[in-house]
Amino acid sequence: MSAASVTASPSLSLAKNSDPTVTDPALVRRAVKAAALGNAMEWFDFGVYSYIAVTLGKVFFPTGNPTAQLLSTFGAFAAAFLVRPLGGMVFGPLGDRVGRQKVLAITMIMMAVGTFAIGLIPSYAVIGVGAPLLLLAARLVQGFSTGGEYAGASTFIAEYAPDKRRGFLGSWLEFGTLAGYIGGAGLVTLMTVLLSPDDLTAWGWRIPFLIAGPMGIIGLYLRMRLEETPAFAAQAEQAARAGKAGAARRKVRVREMVTGQWKAMLLCVALVLVYNVTDYMLLSYMPSYLTSELKYDETHGLLVVLGVMALMMIVQPFAGALTDRVGRRPVIAAGCAGFLALSVPALLLIREGSLAAVALGMGALGLLLVCFTASMPAALPALFPTRVRYGSLSIGFNVSVSLFGGTTPLVVTALIGATGNVMMPAYYMMAAAVIGGAAVWFMAESAGRPLPGSPPSVEQPAG
Repeated sequence: MSAASVTASPSLSLAKNSDPTVTDPALVRRAVKAAALGNAMEWFDFGVYSYIAVTLGKVFFPTGNPTAQLLSTFGAFAAAFLVRPLGGMVFGPLGDRVGRQKVLAITMIMMAVGTFAIGLIPSYAVIGVGAPLLLLAARLVQGFSTGGEYAGASTFIAEYAPDKRRGFLGSWLEFGTLAGYIGGAGLVTLMTVLLSPDDLTAWGWRIPFLIAGPMGIIGLYLRMRLEETPAFAAQAEQAARAGKAGAARRKVRVREMVTGQWKAMLLCVALVLVYNVTDYMLLSYMPSYLTSELKYDETHGLLVVLGVMALMMIVQPFAGALTDRVGRRPVIAAGCAGFLALSVPALLLIREGSLAAVALGMGALGLLLVCFTASMPAALPALFPTRVRYGSLSIGFNVSVSLFGGTTPLVVTALIGATGNVMMPAYYMMAAAVIGGAAVWFMAESAGRPLPGSPPSVEQPAG
């Protein structure tokens, strides 16, 4: 095996032609940490905003109608989903043109600034209609930055990881997601217990948002210390050798990222659909379902979900390693089959109402969800070639999340209201599982294989 010259960093050997890329395990670990922290920040904000929504309604919207306050608060929350595809269309192509590391640094700054700004906004009682407008503006900044975050972070890890460990290393991205959500929701629960309602409304609600500032500085430091991914660095080197013509070829239009990759794009949308419908159903909708349908108080419902996420965190790295051994397709297919067969029994257990039955039903759904959280960070980037990977994945991922994932709580609530059928959450997950299963049938196995457009990637031997 011939050794290639080092171009990206002293610890990477970038391949010429088909020579393998040799990765330094220490550098890969730093890349995984930096990428996962961004996802943790994103979901920290998600957990905080979701579970402090009632208080935010009192702070930022006129008094007198609690329902209108809550709806307005979630309206600002939903607005972030609407701009995610726009963020993906901007940051994705930019990441394919100037590099993954630079764009991920930008999205980290924007997320931190948007979240931190919420903690500084005066209340409606102080500045009137300016308060909700500033809240909306901060949420739009967060949503826009998020449009480039997940696809960039998963691409970053996938392009750094050796082929035989991409599933395990990618699974830590969703480990960060779960850690951030638990941190945000857990902090809100603790504040609710320790602070009086008046203190929480007066000043306590600001604390979780202000924490985002120091977190953002740490995350930015970690990301700025990283070199560009080997795959992108090799591509940039080839373009530089080819001169201006090669540089022009790197500027891929959005149309080519979509229509030029339409088969992979459809697979991406379908896989993200089943992944996010089940994710938002379990982690976002179920706390409300426990409260509205089973009359659990909000704290107990949240604690059940936090327990499920803690279980998922424990299993996540092992499931990621499993995808490296048996493949992504079997694990994703098992998740789809599980949701198709067990959604109804699990929801019946949850509706039984006892703590043991609820925990068993929620735990079963959580373990099935791990089939997706452990597989997707490695499977989705492998759908697209290097030169369009960030852009195509950003667009496909965010369109699917906006249309299907983020709307899941609203659609299921509307379906229950229209039909009176309280089993609609199970049926909705089953429908998503059918679509995901069809996507698995058509997707190619990527475990242990090089990413499209990249040479094989192997780990530097110990010593």
